[in-house]
Amino acid sequence: MNNVIYVFIDASNLWQAQKAKGKFLDYEKTTKHIKQRFSGTKVKVFYYTAYPAEGTRSYSLDSKHKFFTFLKKGLGFNVVKKELKRITVVNESGEAIEEKGNMDVEITIDALHYLDQYHTAIFLTGDSDFLALVVYLKNHKKKVYIFSSRHNISQELRTGADGYTDILNINDIWGRDLKHKAELQKEEV
Repeated sequence: MNNVIYVFIDASNLWQAQKAKGKFLDYEKTTKHIKQRFSGTKVKVFYYTAYPAEGTRSYSLDSKHKFFTFLKKGLGFNVVKKELKRITVVNESGEAIEEKGNMDVEITIDALHYLDQYHTAIFLTGDSDFLALVVYLKNHKKKVYIFSSRHNISQELRTGADGYTDILNINDIWGRDLKHKAELQKEEV
C-alpha cells in the first residue's frame, strides 16, 4: 500500500526546538527518519518561513537565502517564504517596530490544497492554531502526526493528532552545533 507523506515545517516554531537542543536540524536526516518511521513510499516537504527585509539587520542575509536555495534545489523542498511585515506600535517606552511573519494560513492552504495527494500529514509545529486543521484532516481519513518540542507544544495539538513526538528525543536527526552570531564572527577573525 502506498503511503505518501507530506511534511509541513513551521520554521519559526522549529527554531525554538533548535535553540532548546543547541543544534541545527539536519533536514536530509529528518526526511529519511520520517520516511522510514512511517513506511513512506514518497515524502514531500514544505518549509515555511518569514525573513527580514534587506537593510533591517546589521548582518548579511546572504547565508539565509543560500539556505533556502539548498532546501529547494539540494533537497527538493517546496520553500514558501515571505518578508517579515514591519509594524509600528506604541508602548510605554514610545514607538517601536514589531516584526510579524506568521505562516499559519499558508501552511493550512497547502495542507488542504494537496489533500488528495497524501495519506499522512506531519507537522513540525506546536501551535494550537493548527488543531482545527488537524481535526479536519483526520475527518478526511488522513493520519496526522505532530513533531515539536516538549516546551513548545500545545496540549490541544499534542492530544488532537494521531501521534506526537518530542523532536528533542530523536537523536539521529540533528546536525552541527548552534552558535550565536558573535561566536561565528570570532571564528572568522
